[in-house]
Amino acid sequence: MIMETPGHSLFGFLLILLLVQAQDQSDFISLDCGLPEGTSYTETSTNISYISDASYINSGVSENVTWTYRDSHQRQMLKLRSFPQGIRNCYNVSIVKGTKYLIRASFLYGNYDGLNLLPTFDLYVGNSLWETVNITDKGIDIVKDLIHITSLNEVHICLIDTGNGVPFISALEFRPLLNMTYQTVSGSLSLAARLDVGSTDYQNFRFPFDVYDRIWPAYNFEGWTQVSTKHTVDPSGNNHQLPSIVMKTASTPINGSKPAEFWWDTIDSSQYYVFMHFAEVVELQPNQIRAFNITHNGDLYFGPIVPNYLSTLSVFSEKPLEAANRHLFSFIAIKNTTLPPIVNALEIYTAKNISEFEADQGDVDAITNIKSTYGVKRDWQGDPCVPIRYPWSGLTCSNETTPRIISLNLSASELIGEISSYISNLTMLQTLDLSYNELTGELPEFLVNFPNLRNINLTRNKFTGSVPKALLQRAEAGSLTLSVGENPDLCTSLKCDNKRKNNKKKKHLLLIILSTIISVILPILMGILVIYKRRKQRENLRRSIEERLLKSKNRQVRYSEILFISDNLKTVIGEGGFGKVYLGAVSDRTQVAIKLLSKASRQGYNEFRAEAQILTVVHHKNLVALIGYCDEAENKALIYELMANGNLRKHLSASSTKVLSWMERLQIAVDAAQGLEYLHNGCNPPIIHRDMKTSNILLNERMQAKISDFGLSRVFANESDTHLSTCPAGTFGYVDPMIHSSGNFTKKSDVYSFGIVLFELVTGQPAIIKGSEDNIHIVDWAKPLIEEGNIQNIIDPRLEGSTGSCSVGKFVELALSCTLSASAERPDMNDVVSQLIECLKMGQERTPQMPPNNAENLSYNSMGSELLLSPR
Repeated sequence: MIMETPGHSLFGFLLILLLVQAQDQSDFISLDCGLPEGTSYTETSTNISYISDASYINSGVSENVTWTYRDSHQRQMLKLRSFPQGIRNCYNVSIVKGTKYLIRASFLYGNYDGLNLLPTFDLYVGNSLWETVNITDKGIDIVKDLIHITSLNEVHICLIDTGNGVPFISALEFRPLLNMTYQTVSGSLSLAARLDVGSTDYQNFRFPFDVYDRIWPAYNFEGWTQVSTKHTVDPSGNNHQLPSIVMKTASTPINGSKPAEFWWDTIDSSQYYVFMHFAEVVELQPNQIRAFNITHNGDLYFGPIVPNYLSTLSVFSEKPLEAANRHLFSFIAIKNTTLPPIVNALEIYTAKNISEFEADQGDVDAITNIKSTYGVKRDWQGDPCVPIRYPWSGLTCSNETTPRIISLNLSASELIGEISSYISNLTMLQTLDLSYNELTGELPEFLVNFPNLRNINLTRNKFTGSVPKALLQRAEAGSLTLSVGENPDLCTSLKCDNKRKNNKKKKHLLLIILSTIISVILPILMGILVIYKRRKQRENLRRSIEERLLKSKNRQVRYSEILFISDNLKTVIGEGGFGKVYLGAVSDRTQVAIKLLSKASRQGYNEFRAEAQILTVVHHKNLVALIGYCDEAENKALIYELMANGNLRKHLSASSTKVLSWMERLQIAVDAAQGLEYLHNGCNPPIIHRDMKTSNILLNERMQAKISDFGLSRVFANESDTHLSTCPAGTFGYVDPMIHSSGNFTKKSDVYSFGIVLFELVTGQPAIIKGSEDNIHIVDWAKPLIEEGNIQNIIDPRLEGSTGSCSVGKFVELALSCTLSASAERPDMNDVVSQLIECLKMGQERTPQMPPNNAENLSYNSMGSELLLSPR
């Protein structure tokens, strides 16, 4: 198809009209992503007005590119919005239905996070992949243009975390076009290249020069030369409205006797469209002729082409190019022509099949009201079901033209109140999971009315009343899986009514039975009393120990009592630096671990006394509790709460039969960090542990982590004190390298040791990794792989891809920062705790599961920090 500008009779009037249009951006939508809410500005180089994106999205974090890159980019590229949480984050933008738009997404990494980690992520429009954004240079911006007609009144632009770095966006822009422009059979077009051929200014032109705000980079073909005019090239009459400043320059081959060519090689099966724009910029003499044909891979594409003087001619096909490994275009001068071919501008697009599914409006209204009722704080934005591969977390949608919500999972979402009546409007539900919340009231009758409901999980809430009879009957018939356990005030039986009727009868019967029992058992009680007196002395001894150890501050016991509660040291449950550890029982409900100091102990009495003194006065949920101690001549013992699941190192070892999940590891890291942070900042004076390692992190029956072994700990009079050690302390592989040169122990020494623990948690490797030839320190092994971008190669293979990219990336960054060689650059433990809690939240959002054992830990205030990674 050829589109050209008509004559110049109305040129003056149309030029004035064009200049007026060029200043009109009333229909532009220009979002500066990351700009503070409610603010706006005008970019001076383009006169385009930008506003904040905050009202178009409710997630993400505002960031700034580093100063190094600020002078070479326009203002809208200096801020960005990053999305460290959630797999999908979507913009909702209201537009005019049926209008063709140029949609532009811009990205400038600018090392905003100081990590020099270049991400790759997917960009979606509606239900369809627009482009994969691959950031290859931290200082070069990437611009993605899409020409698209929407069939809806709003468009959803979604950034998808594919596990290769944190998605981000710098600017999002919408420019309305005439529907007659860029006409193709394929519908939507994604820009591959747009070239201002022959430009003499070597700069990019856009609005106000281009009324559609297309960006025109300068480009010159090798072996071609530039020609230009000072006059204006008339854009009127050509629907593509090419800017005069682009069309007044052109390229022409130096050797006019040979065909002028350009080409590109394809890397996939994409369909290509080419738009070529021509204008004669040389006022030809009567004896001069410029005429040429265009061929594609040897076949005639268009021709003959005779450009008009100062008037735009556009050449394009409404059908895509024939598939080929290389697309070669040749410009061949026709016979008797006196001038070589000329090219002013080129555009190359790939076809995009953009499907704009939209969830059922009734479902959208229902889930939006549910979100509002419960204050759900998840990645719930945009269309709940689109893209279909990435619905809202906790939802499953049907794969149809109008997707329906078929599963709602709000387990462990801190819901309160009654079951929302809006759930009844999700009429196609097959699964409903509201377990592990604080929901109250009776179960609503509408639960019976879902025709397709197959699974209901209401476990561990505070429901009252009775389960509707119809639900129980469906569950008994096998057509419904119903879980209503751990609701103590909820009757889950079909016989609830009968039980109420029989209550009075049972009371009368109970009185008769009681009177009979009393008359029978009185003689028996007398016999029991005799037996009781014989056992009283033994029980009094146990009670005395229990009173002193569990209820009073008098924690010292005699060695004879140690023998009594351990059944004469019958059961050995472990062995450490002190000596053997025995199982004991202070009462029927309280088992303990008894650490008995061996005469051959490597640690000795001083460490024994230090640990007893510290644990007698220090108490925290993530520190192993000292229940009592024995300090009697040669018999020394410490009595601890029993940590049934042993130490962390045992669970991380290759020989462990139980593999800790990523969520368990994150929770253990948070627990241990909170215990260490308490020693540093919650004790007055502060305490430095000096022997932090995985074998000193113990796990109770609920897998809650607690720090143990305080024999090497030191108390300091004030915050800035250090401890000068004249003898070795700590464990090889965990000791701060700076200790060897300075001998000073500080809080940052503990931080280093804790960083080694973090590396062990994510890799499963010990602090010192044994090799076939030499041993290697875990940091020296992991750090080069991380710097090469191969984080996946250090992750414990037993985790089998269960880690989320965001949480594991942040976790590894934290481990690196804790083990920096300069102690001053390491974070404080309060920062470590904050960042680990963020990692835990990221993991929970990615894989919503059962609530963690220590969910109360998440009440800790997250302060956050930016990390600049330096060499170790």
